[in-house]
Amino acid sequence: MNRSLVLNASYEPLGVVSTRRAILLVMTGKASTLAASGTKWHSRSMELDAPSVILLTHYVHVPRRRIALTRQAALDRYGHVCGYCGKHGDTLDHVVPRARGGTHTWDNVLIACFRCNNKKSDKLLSELGWRLPFELKEPEPNVASFITMRWGEPAWEEYTSPWRRRELRMAG
Repeated sequence: MNRSLVLNASYEPLGVVSTRRAILLVMTGKASTLAASGTKWHSRSMELDAPSVILLTHYVHVPRRRIALTRQAALDRYGHVCGYCGKHGDTLDHVVPRARGGTHTWDNVLIACFRCNNKKSDKLLSELGWRLPFELKEPEPNVASFITMRWGEPAWEEYTSPWRRRELRMAG
């Protein structure tokens, strides 16, 4: 693993940084290591365990922003699953086609497989007799769920689950 999970002083996940950056944060006293990755980093005068999870020593205020609608963000949100047939999907599809006044927003975009996307083309779902098995809505700006979806690192699971963060905060 070449990355480290960064937790705010409140044990809330902030992001993922390179292991090198994590080591610098620990060495400058800006963070402490909560979990090591098991790999050793060597310098001329010292040997360190590379951190897998670090905790910042001071709280950092992070404004909540909306998650931008990009192809990669949609693929991460829907797990590469076609919203129409449930098979592997890798293309964006506008439920109400843009040619018919549909918007490029989270409540109108999902992932579709190549076959369903071509079959739907620029038609409305009602014209095909199709229905969506779920409601489309904008994802919550939750960093922990984004980290879990994007990197899926099993060693970080205990730090990204909300109930576990509460336990860590009370113990720490």
